[in-house]
Amino acid sequence: ELCLPRLSFPSCKRPSVDCAPLNLPVMANMYHRPNIVLILTDDLDVSIGGMIPLNKTRKLIGDAGITFPNTFVASPLCCPSRASILTGKYPHNHHVINNTLEGNCSSQSWQKTQEPATFPALLQKYGYYQTFFAGKYLNEYGNKEAGGVDHVPSGWDYWFALEKNSKYYNYTLSVNGKAQRHGQNYSEDYLTDVLANISIEFLQYKSNYRPFFMMVSTPAPHSPWTAAPQYEGQFPNVKAPRDPSFNIHGKDKHWLIRQAKTPMANSSVEFLDNAYRKRWRTLLSVDDLVEKVVKKLEVRGELANTYVIFTSDNGYHTGQFSLPLDKRQLYEFDIRVPLLVRGPNIKPNQTSPLLVANIDLGPTILDMAGYNANKTQMDGMSFLPIMIGKGNSSTWRTDVLVEYEGEGHNVSDPACPILGPGVSECFPDCVCEDSYNNTYACVRTLSQAANLQYCEFDDNEVFVEVYNLTADPFQLTNIAKTIDQEVLERMNHRLMMLQSCSGQSCRTPGVYDSRFKFQPRLMFDNLSPHRSRWRQMLK
Repeated sequence: ELCLPRLSFPSCKRPSVDCAPLNLPVMANMYHRPNIVLILTDDLDVSIGGMIPLNKTRKLIGDAGITFPNTFVASPLCCPSRASILTGKYPHNHHVINNTLEGNCSSQSWQKTQEPATFPALLQKYGYYQTFFAGKYLNEYGNKEAGGVDHVPSGWDYWFALEKNSKYYNYTLSVNGKAQRHGQNYSEDYLTDVLANISIEFLQYKSNYRPFFMMVSTPAPHSPWTAAPQYEGQFPNVKAPRDPSFNIHGKDKHWLIRQAKTPMANSSVEFLDNAYRKRWRTLLSVDDLVEKVVKKLEVRGELANTYVIFTSDNGYHTGQFSLPLDKRQLYEFDIRVPLLVRGPNIKPNQTSPLLVANIDLGPTILDMAGYNANKTQMDGMSFLPIMIGKGNSSTWRTDVLVEYEGEGHNVSDPACPILGPGVSECFPDCVCEDSYNNTYACVRTLSQAANLQYCEFDDNEVFVEVYNLTADPFQLTNIAKTIDQEVLERMNHRLMMLQSCSGQSCRTPGVYDSRFKFQPRLMFDNLSPHRSRWRQMLK
C-alpha cells in the first residue's frame, strides 16, 4: 500500500507478525470492526445558537443519526474538559484543573500517569486500531518544560498536533514529533482547512487492513475568530442572541457574576455582536471540513461502517448576565455542548433526551470498538446501547458532576485596582470572568421528576446556587434560599459523593432516581473539600 512521505506518515504495513501479534481469527474480527471519527470543536456552544451556521454538519451527522440535546461537560474549560474526553474521567480523577502547566495541562505528570490510559491508547493497544490525530490537543501541549513538540502522546500512530492554543495562521504543528511551521497564506496555512486536507489524505493512504480511529480537533470557533477569506462577509446582520439572561444583572448569584456592570455600554454590546458574527464565520470552514470527511468516507465505501461523532469541549457566553465573552461559569450556556452521532445501526433523525456527559465519550468509543470499558478506571458510561436501541432509558443515569477550579492573579490589575488581587480574565471596563474563589462543583440532574442544578462554591460563604430549569430554563432565579431543606441536604450529600467518586461509584443512582439511598451518616465533615483535595493531588 502507498504511504505519504510528505506528511511523514509511518510506513504502512499489512498486519503481520512483524507489526502486531495477530492470528487469523483476530484478523478476521478486525475487518468487521467499525471505524470511528471524532470531530471536536473549540468553544462551540449549543445554548446560544452555535449550531445554526453548521447546516451541512446537522444534515450529514445529526439528521443521519442521533442528537443528544442534554450533553454536558465535566468542566467548562478547554484543557480540563479535553482531559475528561480523553480519559473518561472527572477532573478530580485526571487532575487537570486549568489551562496552565501548573494546573497539570499537558504536564509531565499528565503524560506519565494519564496519557497511557486514554481511550486512543487502549484502541491502539488492544483493538489494533490505527489512530490519527490532527488539531488542537491540550492548551499547553508543546511547552518546552514538558517535552516540547517532540512529545507524541501514547496511543497515536499519526500525529499532527497544534502547539499550544487555537490559532488560524502563524502556528506550529508537531508532525509525528517534528516541528512544522505555518505562516499566513490562506491556501497553505489556514488551520481548519489544513486539518481537513490532512484528514482526507489519511483516509486515502491509511491501511485498509485495520480499522481506524480519527480525531480532528478544530480551532474554531475559539478566538481570535479568523474567518477564511471567502466567509469574511457572511452574516452581516446577525447579533448575539437577546435571550432573557442577556445584559441583565445576576442579582442573586455568586459575587463574580454580580460584579458585572449592567446595563452594558453600547460599545460593549457592539463588540459582542461583532465577536458573535466572527465565531459563526469560522464555523463555516468547520462545516466544510465535516462535509469533506463524510464525502470521502462515502466515496471510499467506508461510511456505512464508520461512526462519526461531532461535539465541543465547552460552551460559551456572549453577554449573558452582562458577562462579556468566555466560558468557565456554571450556567447552561457554558456547560452544555452539542453532540451528534451517526454510524452502524443508528437510525436516522433520532433525538435522545437522556443526560450524557463528555466523560462518556471514551467508554462509548471503546464500546464501539468492542472493548469493555469496565476494564478501565473511567468514570463515564457507554451510551452506544441507547443509540442502537438496546439500552434501558429507565435505568440510565439521572445526574452528572460539573467541577471547576477558579484562577486569579496574586497582584491587582493596574487598570482595575479597585478589584484587588485574586481576579483574572478582566475586560477593559473592569468586568472579570474569573477569580480564585470562582471554584465550584455542581450536580446537574435531569430525570422525569426533576430538571435541577445544585452548586456549591469553595469560598468563605460556601455560596450555593440552585436552579429549577423546568420553571426557569435561563437560570434567572437562584432558589437556594426557598427550596425545601431536605432537597438541599440530599443534593449536598450527592455532590460530596460525586466529588470523591471514581469509576463505578460515579455511576450510582442520583437523588431523583428511585434507587437512591440517602445516608447522612456517610457525609463528610468538610462541606467543600474540592479545592484542598485537588491542590494536594498536584503536589
